[in-house]
Amino acid sequence: MNVKTLCLGILTVHEASGYEIKKMVEDGMFSHFIDASYGSIYPALTHMLREGLVTVRPEEQTGRPDKKVYAITAKGRQWLGEALLVMPAPDKFKSEFLFQMLLGQHIDARHIAQVYDAQLAHLAGELTRIEACSAAAAQHPGARFVNGYGRAVLTAAVDYMQAVRNEIVTGAAPRAAAE
Repeated sequence: MNVKTLCLGILTVHEASGYEIKKMVEDGMFSHFIDASYGSIYPALTHMLREGLVTVRPEEQTGRPDKKVYAITAKGRQWLGEALLVMPAPDKFKSEFLFQMLLGQHIDARHIAQVYDAQLAHLAGELTRIEACSAAAAQHPGARFVNGYGRAVLTAAVDYMQAVRNEIVTGAAPRAAAE
Protein backbone atom coordinates (compact mmCIF):
# COMPACT_ATOMS: atom_id res chain seq x y z
CA MET A 1 0.00 0.00 0.00
CA ASN A 2 1.17 3.52 -0.66
CA VAL A 3 0.28 6.97 0.71
CA LYS A 4 -2.06 7.67 -2.19
CA THR A 5 -4.12 4.57 -1.39
CA LEU A 6 -4.08 5.43 2.31
CA CYS A 7 -5.30 9.00 1.70
CA LEU A 8 -8.10 7.84 -0.58
CA GLY A 9 -9.14 5.27 2.03
CA ILE A 10 -9.31 7.98 4.68
CA LEU A 11 -11.32 10.22 2.38
CA THR A 12 -13.94 7.47 1.98
CA VAL A 13 -14.72 7.97 5.67
CA HIS A 14 -15.05 11.76 5.45
CA GLU A 15 -13.64 14.88 3.85
CA ALA A 16 -10.40 16.04 5.46
CA SER A 17 -7.54 18.49 5.25
CA GLY A 18 -3.97 17.28 4.92
CA TYR A 19 -3.48 17.97 8.62
CA GLU A 20 -6.58 15.93 9.52
CA ILE A 21 -5.36 13.06 7.33
CA LYS A 22 -2.02 13.12 9.16
CA LYS A 23 -3.81 13.04 12.54
CA MET A 24 -5.84 9.98 11.43
CA VAL A 25 -2.60 8.27 10.39
CA GLU A 26 -0.97 9.10 13.74
CA ASP A 27 -3.83 8.66 16.20
CA GLY A 28 -6.99 7.63 14.41
CA MET A 29 -8.40 4.45 13.02
CA PHE A 30 -5.81 4.48 10.23
CA SER A 31 -2.81 4.50 12.60
CA HIS A 32 -2.14 0.76 12.32
CA PHE A 33 -1.56 0.46 8.60
CA ILE A 34 1.34 2.49 7.20
CA ASP A 35 3.23 5.57 8.30
CA ALA A 36 2.82 8.74 6.28
CA SER A 37 4.50 12.08 6.83
CA TYR A 38 3.31 15.52 5.78
CA GLY A 39 6.09 15.32 3.21
CA SER A 40 4.34 12.37 1.57
CA ILE A 41 0.67 13.27 2.23
CA TYR A 42 0.66 16.73 0.64
CA PRO A 43 2.43 15.68 -2.59
CA ALA A 44 0.04 12.70 -2.86
CA LEU A 45 -2.97 15.01 -2.45
CA THR A 46 -1.59 17.39 -5.09
CA HIS A 47 -1.00 14.48 -7.47
CA MET A 48 -4.48 13.04 -6.87
CA LEU A 49 -6.05 16.48 -7.43
CA ARG A 50 -4.34 16.70 -10.83
CA GLU A 51 -5.56 13.18 -11.68
CA GLY A 52 -9.14 14.02 -10.68
CA LEU A 53 -9.19 11.47 -7.85
CA VAL A 54 -10.00 14.15 -5.27
CA THR A 55 -11.49 17.62 -5.17
CA VAL A 56 -10.47 20.44 -2.89
CA ARG A 57 -12.43 23.34 -1.42
CA PRO A 58 -11.30 26.15 0.83
CA GLU A 59 -12.77 26.28 4.33
CA GLU A 60 -12.57 29.48 6.34
CA GLN A 61 -10.83 29.46 9.72
CA THR A 62 -10.98 32.28 12.22
CA GLY A 63 -7.67 34.09 12.53
CA ARG A 64 -5.88 31.70 10.18
CA PRO A 65 -5.64 31.15 6.45
CA ASP A 66 -8.32 29.03 4.81
CA LYS A 67 -7.65 25.31 5.02
CA LYS A 68 -7.93 23.02 2.03
CA VAL A 69 -10.50 20.27 2.53
CA TYR A 70 -10.21 17.27 0.22
CA ALA A 71 -12.97 14.90 -0.89
CA ILE A 72 -12.75 11.72 -2.91
CA THR A 73 -14.39 11.72 -6.35
CA ALA A 74 -16.15 8.88 -8.16
CA LYS A 75 -12.94 8.42 -10.17
CA GLY A 76 -11.01 8.27 -6.88
CA ARG A 77 -13.35 5.60 -5.51
CA GLN A 78 -12.86 3.56 -8.67
CA TRP A 79 -9.08 3.97 -8.46
CA LEU A 80 -9.12 2.95 -4.79
CA GLY A 81 -11.25 -0.10 -5.57
CA GLU A 82 -8.74 -1.24 -8.18
CA ALA A 83 -5.77 -0.51 -5.87
CA LEU A 84 -7.33 -2.73 -3.20
CA LEU A 85 -7.51 -5.72 -5.55
CA VAL A 86 -3.83 -6.53 -5.06
CA MET A 87 -2.63 -9.15 -2.61
CA PRO A 88 -1.25 -7.26 0.41
CA ALA A 89 2.38 -7.67 1.38
CA PRO A 90 2.99 -9.74 4.51
CA ASP A 91 2.84 -7.69 7.69
CA LYS A 92 6.19 -6.42 8.90
CA PHE A 93 6.84 -6.26 12.60
CA LYS A 94 10.00 -4.66 13.92
CA SER A 95 10.47 -4.13 17.64
CA GLU A 96 13.34 -2.63 19.60
CA PHE A 97 11.54 -3.86 22.71
CA LEU A 98 11.73 -7.49 21.55
CA PHE A 99 15.40 -7.02 20.67
CA GLN A 100 16.11 -5.92 24.24
CA MET A 101 14.08 -8.80 25.65
CA LEU A 102 16.01 -11.25 23.46
CA LEU A 103 19.29 -9.96 24.88
CA GLY A 104 17.96 -9.24 28.37
CA GLN A 105 20.57 -11.39 30.06
CA HIS A 106 23.09 -8.66 29.16
CA ILE A 107 21.02 -5.82 30.65
CA ASP A 108 20.58 -4.71 34.23
CA ALA A 109 17.41 -6.13 35.80
CA ARG A 110 16.15 -2.68 36.83
CA HIS A 111 16.41 -1.42 33.28
CA ILE A 112 14.66 -4.51 31.94
CA ALA A 113 11.85 -3.94 34.46
CA GLN A 114 11.51 -0.29 33.38
CA VAL A 115 11.48 -1.16 29.68
CA TYR A 116 9.09 -4.05 30.25
CA ASP A 117 6.66 -2.00 32.30
CA ALA A 118 6.77 0.87 29.81
CA GLN A 119 5.95 -1.52 26.95
CA LEU A 120 3.15 -3.10 28.96
CA ALA A 121 1.70 0.35 29.72
CA HIS A 122 1.98 1.32 26.04
CA LEU A 123 0.15 -1.82 24.90
CA ALA A 124 -2.54 -1.35 27.57
CA GLY A 125 -2.98 2.23 26.35
CA GLU A 126 -3.31 1.06 22.75
CA LEU A 127 -5.88 -1.50 23.87
CA THR A 128 -7.86 1.22 25.66
CA ARG A 129 -7.70 3.38 22.52
CA ILE A 130 -8.96 0.54 20.32
CA GLU A 131 -11.74 -0.28 22.77
CA ALA A 132 -12.77 3.39 22.67
CA CYS A 133 -13.18 3.05 18.89
CA SER A 134 -15.52 0.05 19.18
CA ALA A 135 -18.68 2.11 18.76
CA ALA A 136 -17.39 3.74 15.59
CA ALA A 137 -16.20 0.35 14.32
CA ALA A 138 -19.70 -1.07 14.56
CA GLN A 139 -20.59 0.81 11.36
CA HIS A 140 -19.59 -1.97 8.98
CA PRO A 141 -18.12 -5.51 9.02
CA GLY A 142 -14.62 -4.48 7.88
CA ALA A 143 -14.25 -1.93 10.67
CA ARG A 144 -15.60 -4.44 13.21
CA PHE A 145 -13.06 -7.00 12.00
CA VAL A 146 -10.10 -4.60 12.22
CA ASN A 147 -11.20 -3.41 15.66
CA GLY A 148 -11.72 -6.97 16.91
CA TYR A 149 -8.42 -8.15 15.44
CA GLY A 150 -6.54 -5.30 17.10
CA ARG A 151 -8.30 -5.98 20.40
CA ALA A 152 -7.49 -9.70 20.20
CA VAL A 153 -3.82 -9.15 19.40
CA LEU A 154 -3.32 -6.50 22.08
CA THR A 155 -5.28 -8.44 24.70
CA ALA A 156 -3.15 -11.51 24.03
CA ALA A 157 0.05 -9.45 24.24
CA VAL A 158 -0.97 -7.75 27.50
CA ASP A 159 -2.12 -11.04 29.05
CA TYR A 160 1.11 -12.78 28.04
CA MET A 161 3.32 -9.98 29.30
CA GLN A 162 1.51 -9.89 32.63
CA ALA A 163 1.87 -13.67 33.00
CA VAL A 164 5.62 -13.83 32.32
CA ARG A 165 6.82 -10.50 33.77
CA ASN A 166 8.61 -11.98 36.79
CA GLU A 167 10.37 -14.62 34.71
CA ILE A 168 11.74 -12.01 32.29
CA VAL A 169 12.71 -9.45 34.91
CA THR A 170 14.43 -11.99 37.20
CA GLY A 171 16.19 -13.56 34.21
CA ALA A 172 17.94 -10.28 33.35
CA ALA A 173 21.56 -9.54 34.22
CA PRO A 174 22.19 -8.96 37.93
CA ARG A 175 22.91 -5.41 39.09
CA ALA A 176 26.54 -4.40 39.11
CA ALA A 177 28.25 -4.93 42.52
CA ALA A 178 29.42 -1.28 42.64
CA GLU A 179 25.82 -0.01 42.88
